[in-house]
Amino acid sequence: MGIHLVNVTPEDWSTPGEDGYGDIAAALDEERARRGLPPYRPGRPPEPGRFAERTSPPMDGFDALCRAHLAPEERHTLLSWSFLVPFALEEPVLLPVENAHDTESLVVGAPYALALAERLAAALHLPLDLIPEPSGPHELHAWFLDGDAEKTAAARPGPWADDLDTAFFTALCLRAARYALRHDCAMTYS
Repeated sequence: MGIHLVNVTPEDWSTPGEDGYGDIAAALDEERARRGLPPYRPGRPPEPGRFAERTSPPMDGFDALCRAHLAPEERHTLLSWSFLVPFALEEPVLLPVENAHDTESLVVGAPYALALAERLAAALHLPLDLIPEPSGPHELHAWFLDGDAEKTAAARPGPWADDLDTAFFTALCLRAARYALRHDCAMTYS
């Protein structure tokens, strides 16, 4: 149970109504057309891999990290997006379309979210070379919460090791943005 951050399959992106995100896709395509851009057509995620991470740890430390290192509008964008898309947007797009968690949907470009997450990772001295790239569901969550992160923190201490929940959310934002860009897919919370 709980909230999961997942990639959106091409089928889900094109299916309207409660079973998919077609309403979001159509509204975003209208906004892109207004800006003279073509419609977005998602790529195929790797098989059998799927990005799915549970967002169960407390976010208080991550929010504090965002407040300390990001401007207020950057913090709002990183903490409030509904959909992360694999292309640059000049600014976040607020769509009047309901999603699973809100009456409007904030769409943010993955390159922007990645830049913000990289700044937070640098502030924490996050050991990205030791944190696994998720290749299946819940791998990042398991690494942080099942003991591997504690073992790594003992061997490679730093600010990241002071609050593993904060390190988890920082890594989650970074890995999600990279996954979206690498696999040309949107990300959302379900």
